[in-house]
Amino acid sequence: MAKTATRRRKAPAKRKSSASSSGAMPWMVIGIAAVGAIAAYDNWKSIRPMLGKAPAAVISEAAEGKPQTSKEAPKQVAVAAPAVKPRQTNDPVPPAAIPSAPVPAAKIVPASISPATPSSSETAKAAFGYCGQGEHINCVGDAGTFWYKGEKIVIADMVSPDVDRARCEDERKIAFAAKSRLLALLNAGPFDMNAVGKADDRGAPRVISRDGRSFGTRLINEGLARKPGSAGGSWCA
Repeated sequence: MAKTATRRRKAPAKRKSSASSSGAMPWMVIGIAAVGAIAAYDNWKSIRPMLGKAPAAVISEAAEGKPQTSKEAPKQVAVAAPAVKPRQTNDPVPPAAIPSAPVPAAKIVPASISPATPSSSETAKAAFGYCGQGEHINCVGDAGTFWYKGEKIVIADMVSPDVDRARCEDERKIAFAAKSRLLALLNAGPFDMNAVGKADDRGAPRVISRDGRSFGTRLINEGLARKPGSAGGSWCA
């Protein structure tokens, strides 16, 4: 009986403790809320950007009291675009075009007109006289020189004395006789002129002939001329 009374007496004490603990809970909640409000006020600048977050995350960060650093927008820095390098390939590079030299236009010569070229053989005919002070066209200068159509001709296969350079009277007579004989041969009819060299300041070297007989050979046979390079003596006696 005594144990039963003791148990009954202890029961009211439990009820008292539970009543006191239930009465303290509102004050604890109020205290926590007050602390949270103070912390939110002190960290308002850092909490404000977090309003867009979930409420649970905001309350968790405010309760822990972690300072929130403001996130500034990254500055935009202009970066120059890298220079584009030409693409390197292993393909062979074609050589640069080489300018071609201008080609001169071909000179067109009509078929009926041919350019004048020196002929190795020519048949000539004209009325000759002795050369004087005027223009020499068709005339005889000495036994070895005459002009035909204004061109000076030198008889190449003989050598004869010159009247104007005679050293004696006999040489002058032979020179004049040879000059007269050449004039007669030239006026006797057409004759052939065969080129034996290039013309120079002394004249155009030619072998003069008619019917295959050289005028120079005739004068040599007649004693009025000599072969070129022969060791003949003086024309003076």
